[in-house]
Amino acid sequence: MSSGTAGRVTRSHRIPPGETGARTPLRRFLRTSDGVSIDAAYTPGRGTSDELVIVVAHGFTGDLERPHLRRAADVLAGHAAVVTFSFRGHGASGGRSTVGDREVLDLAAAVAWARELGHTRVATVGFSMGGSVVLRHAGADEAAAVPQHDGRTEARVDAVVAVSAPARWYYRGTAPMRRLHWLVTRPVGRVVGRVGLRTRIHHREWDPVPPSPVESVPRIAPTPLLIVHGDRDGYFPVDHPKMLAEAAGDNAELWLEHGMGHAENAAGDELLARIGRWVARHAG
Repeated sequence: MSSGTAGRVTRSHRIPPGETGARTPLRRFLRTSDGVSIDAAYTPGRGTSDELVIVVAHGFTGDLERPHLRRAADVLAGHAAVVTFSFRGHGASGGRSTVGDREVLDLAAAVAWARELGHTRVATVGFSMGGSVVLRHAGADEAAAVPQHDGRTEARVDAVVAVSAPARWYYRGTAPMRRLHWLVTRPVGRVVGRVGLRTRIHHREWDPVPPSPVESVPRIAPTPLLIVHGDRDGYFPVDHPKMLAEAAGDNAELWLEHGMGHAENAAGDELLARIGRWVARHAG
């Protein structure tokens, strides 16, 4: 992981703090610290404080234009402004997916843009792969650092929510995860990903292997952390969120949702609204 992770905004303009409340949506391409172009969008909050923004990180094979992510962004916009973006290798973003490794740099660029837009409080909400990324981002000081308007550095985000996130890497205990590993590791699988799922996957293995989510969560404190997981998640059983919550200790709150499946596709509007209210209470 690169040490200079905040990235920069391209084709954008600096907006003074406190002027974000009544703004039309924005669409920008951001540039990560390792030079990847990231497609990002900004949605103003509806009747909320100008201070808070939620940066939403989608799951593997998603992108910012997928209907379920747009629905999630719309619900969360009832509680704060929202930044969505497509991870590298997904949608209109450049590069190739590393399935949770260098995606931390993509999130850092989106958080930097959220600060650039004038918001003084930033929360991250991630789903599945995006959940692992927000945990790693918040648990790594060099990755979480983003520039402020006056040149200062803000070392951490203000709240973190991980939905349907894995606790450890290389998990193959369920049929969907075995299919995902085939997609990522086999040449024909990567062709299927590119043609059928609009996801361009890097062929190289991790070297070095990045810190796992369960290794990252102890470093998130004192930033408030919410772990959300469904008891019918077909990808990661409930031992994953329990491992994360145990590693985080008293700093984490765990919601095990009855009947819920996996990630943004399974997160209903009521749950998303609860997450939005939790963020508004804790990110400050």
